[in-house]
Amino acid sequence: MAQATARHILVSSKEKCEALKAEIEGGREFAEVARENSSCPSGKQGGELGSFGPGQMVREFDEVVFSGELNKVHGPVKTQFGYHLLEITSRS
Repeated sequence: MAQATARHILVSSKEKCEALKAEIEGGREFAEVARENSSCPSGKQGGELGSFGPGQMVREFDEVVFSGELNKVHGPVKTQFGYHLLEITSRS
């Protein structure tokens, strides 16, 4: 069974998500941006979601996490919860 670890930032708008992505790509630390901006409780831990398998997260997450490039910020990814930036930290 495939497993991945990832972290994310959840915000309410696509525009905010794109602005935060630009900050991270400009050199800001993902975890710091997550702690300051994410509306998900995981934001307190720098957006860490831990380890999970396919089907444990919403479909939109799975599509990115189990196919996207590692250690790269992906998004905005829209789900029923809002807009996410995702960073896949490992996958096996």
